[in-house]
Amino acid sequence: MNSGKYVFSQILDFVNRYEFDKCVKRYQGNYRVRELNCWNQFVQLFFGQLTSLNSLHDICLCLKVHKGKLYHLGIKQNVVVSTLSRANEKRDWRIFADFGNYLIHLIRPLYAGYPIPKIDIGNEILALDSTTISVSINLFTWAEGKYSRGAVKVHTLLNLRGGIPDFILITDGKYHDSNALDVIHFHANAIYLMDKAYVDFEALFRINNAGASFVTRAKDTMRCEVVEQNFNIDETTGLRTDKTVRLTVAKSKRLYPEELRLVEFFDDTNDELPVFLTNNFEVSALEVANLYRNRWQIEVFFKWIKQNLVIKKLWGHSENAVKIHIWVALCSYLIVAYVKYVLKSNYSIYEIMQILGVSAFDKTSIRELLTERRQFNQNVKELQYNLFTNLC
Repeated sequence: MNSGKYVFSQILDFVNRYEFDKCVKRYQGNYRVRELNCWNQFVQLFFGQLTSLNSLHDICLCLKVHKGKLYHLGIKQNVVVSTLSRANEKRDWRIFADFGNYLIHLIRPLYAGYPIPKIDIGNEILALDSTTISVSINLFTWAEGKYSRGAVKVHTLLNLRGGIPDFILITDGKYHDSNALDVIHFHANAIYLMDKAYVDFEALFRINNAGASFVTRAKDTMRCEVVEQNFNIDETTGLRTDKTVRLTVAKSKRLYPEELRLVEFFDDTNDELPVFLTNNFEVSALEVANLYRNRWQIEVFFKWIKQNLVIKKLWGHSENAVKIHIWVALCSYLIVAYVKYVLKSNYSIYEIMQILGVSAFDKTSIRELLTERRQFNQNVKELQYNLFTNLC
């Protein structure tokens, strides 16, 4: 039945206010706040993400013209742009980061059983990469990038089972990708997929010592000696070699003293012969290649969030405001993923975002909106944005 509540208010019912207030209290976010508290700030920014509004001005304008409905939307009051902007500049971004991490820990186990294409192992499989948001160095003076340009980097560790982020780090554009390995907590028995930018033998050895595995691309300059070679391979699958090696350069050998595995796989699509480097000797050589091929899913994730969340156009210029903006965007994605799971919706996250975006002021029951059986076929372009086809 129709609950009589606006759809946006029904979405807020899925958000744990108690956990959010714990994050606020941790950093005294509401200390001496009279007008716009942290919860109302989050709700207004969440509204902007869900309805794809391009600026704080658009958010404030939209809420102002619907001020008679705000109470029933779950929003305490509308504010002017300067008030919302000032809150983004001054409120501690860690409030929203901590709440985002709470959502990650809540939602990640819910999708733990989702399959991964061509992978038949039960380990957690995570892909690590970063995406860059180009900005004006004149406005974002803290966000230095290459060639005197401005850039913000979002380093992401994505759990491929369900497409749920496991770790997020927001930095300026000069922050090297491999430095993110220094602040990531590695899970035992998990498998980490990375490109060659993350080949840092000291960090890779920490992954090994944590009881985890990694699969990456070997650099052309890597020097090693062959300890053992498996000649029993089927070249019709694309495999070329499967070797056990030991690093020979003194510094590299000191940083990673144990044996590694090299797998060569011919990619006939791109006419390339990539060489994969891993510390996992338990899976087959073909599974090593298939594991790395699934790393592309994080690229799809980055493309998806840039096209379906408001991230490319930032709502503030300071480092604090940018981090709040990006964390609220990721919280929006996680909340929608949680709604999808709880309601057992057969729509993708992409489709749910589209439905909620145009239904925020509707009073239809959200269960009725999101659990109707599909009456149409998805076209190829839509499937491209549908993260991992049916998983999200």
